[in-house]
Amino acid sequence: MNARELEAALAVPGQGWLRGVGYHECVTGALIDRHWLDRFAPQRPMRVQHRTGRLWIFNSAGLAALRATGLQPPAGLDSETGRLFDEDGWARRALGGRAPGFAAIGAAYARCGVTGVTDMTPGNGAAAAAHFAREHASGALPQRVVLAGAPDLAILAPGVSLGPVKFHLHEAHLPEFEVFVAAIEAAHSQRRAVAVHCVTAAELVFTLAALRDAGVAPGDRIEHASVTPDAQLQEIATQGIAVVVQPHFVAERGDAYLADIPADDWPDLYRLRSFLAAGVALAGGSDTPFGDLDPWAVMRAAVTRSTAGGQMLGLREALTPEAALNLFLADPAALSGTRIVAMGEAADLCLLAKPWRAVRETLSAKHVCATIIGGRLIDDRVDQPPLQGGCGAYAPA
Repeated sequence: MNARELEAALAVPGQGWLRGVGYHECVTGALIDRHWLDRFAPQRPMRVQHRTGRLWIFNSAGLAALRATGLQPPAGLDSETGRLFDEDGWARRALGGRAPGFAAIGAAYARCGVTGVTDMTPGNGAAAAAHFAREHASGALPQRVVLAGAPDLAILAPGVSLGPVKFHLHEAHLPEFEVFVAAIEAAHSQRRAVAVHCVTAAELVFTLAALRDAGVAPGDRIEHASVTPDAQLQEIATQGIAVVVQPHFVAERGDAYLADIPADDWPDLYRLRSFLAAGVALAGGSDTPFGDLDPWAVMRAAVTRSTAGGQMLGLREALTPEAALNLFLADPAALSGTRIVAMGEAADLCLLAKPWRAVRETLSAKHVCATIIGGRLIDDRVDQPPLQGGCGAYAPA
C-alpha cells in the first residue's frame, strides 16, 4: 500500500471506530500522528497500529472517545501526537475489546493445509487459554494449538498444549540482566522452555548471555533472530538453541530493510542456510497478524530471497524447496524433530493435487486439495477447481 491508497482507505465513510493495522512510516515518509489522521476522518474515531504491534495512533475523535471512558491515561499515551506505546491492555479495557472469533482464520489455515498452530503472544494467560480452548472445542479453530505465554499460563483443555514462556525484549528497555536470568531459571524449574523475541543484534547478545548463565533447557528457542552476526550464530549452535524464522519478511519488508539498514548488516538479516549448516534446529513461522499467514508464502520467500521490488537480499541464505518445506514439518514440542507419515502417527495431513516435483516449482497454496486433522477431513477441494490465488491476508477483528 502506498500513501495515496492509505489516504483513500481512511476516507471511506462509515460509523463507529475505524481500525487499521500493519502501518509503517515507509508508506508516508514519516511517522503519522493524530493531526495527520484528522485530515481524513475528523469526526469518526480512528486508530492505526504500527506493524511492530507496539504502537497505536489515534485521531482526535479517537482520543476523545478514550477520555470519555474515565480511565486514567497511561504513561505510554502522548495526547499531542495521539500515539500510544506498549499499552494494548489499557486500550483493550478502554475500548471494551473482546477476543475475536477464530472461524475465519481457522478456515484460512485449513485452506493452506495447516494442521497445527502455535500462538506466541507473550501475555497469554488464563483468559487467552480459555478463549483458545472454546474456539478449538467449537471447531472454529480446528487446528491443534500450542499456546505460549506468561509464566503462570496453564492449559487444561484437549487439543490445546502448553508452550514455552515467551519473553518479548525491546532493545531500548532491556530488563535487568539478573532479573532476566532468574526468569529463565524459573521457567525451567517449571519444566517449561523459553522463547525469546530477538529482532536486533543487541537483543540477541543479551539473550545468549542470559542463557549461558541460566543454562539451556530442551526446547529453548530464539524467535525471529532477525539480525544474527556470525559470532552469535555459532553460539546459538554451540548452546543447542533452536530458532524460529520468518523469511517472508524479506519479501514483505525487504525493500525497506535495504533502504534503512546499513549494507554491511545485510548478510546478517533473516539467515537460513547458515543456521542449518551450523546444525541449528530451524523452524518457520508466520508471525500473523504482522506477516502473511500463508506458510507457502514463507517457503517461497525462503527459496527466492526476493523483495517485493525484485531485489535479492541474502541470496546465500536461500533454501531448497525441500528445506523450506521442512521449516513447517517440525514437532512444535521438539523443533529438532521432523514429523513423518507413518503407522501410529497422528493423522494430520495436507493432501496436494500434484506431485511434489511439480509443487516445489511454485510453492503455492493453490495445490492444497484437502486438509485432515486427527483423522477428520477439515477442508476438501478434491472435486473442485484449484484456487487461483493463495490464502490471502487476515487481521483479527
